[in-house]
Amino acid sequence: MTDQELVERAFAMHAYSYVPYSGFPVGAALLCTDGTVFTGCNVENAAYGSTICAERTALLKAISEGHRGDWLTIAIAGRGEDFCWPCGSCRQMLYEFAPGLRILAARGDGQFQSVLLEELLPHGFGPSSLKK
Repeated sequence: MTDQELVERAFAMHAYSYVPYSGFPVGAALLCTDGTVFTGCNVENAAYGSTICAERTALLKAISEGHRGDWLTIAIAGRGEDFCWPCGSCRQMLYEFAPGLRILAARGDGQFQSVLLEELLPHGFGPSSLKK
């Protein structure tokens, strides 16, 4: 799957977003080493802390289907003028399972940038940080 195709899958998830408070749909598409793609959308809640981001939705779907850390790339697509980067909570959740993950952050016009998660969360803390 190309980066462009993965970004398009993320944009397609806007149709399923539940965003009555922000009006800002976000979609994500997580590519695994075996070619499986898990998608997600953001789901807001009146109790704002209960809101879940698109990338965490995709991540949790992957984990619940037995995919842990076999992830190559995640595309995150918003409708804004700025690139849609993962929030701090999402960065930490992704780092827990795949510190070397590649991130594609897309903006509303379809353009996207690519970085490694380690660049967005330098000196991250995860399972490999724990002494055994």
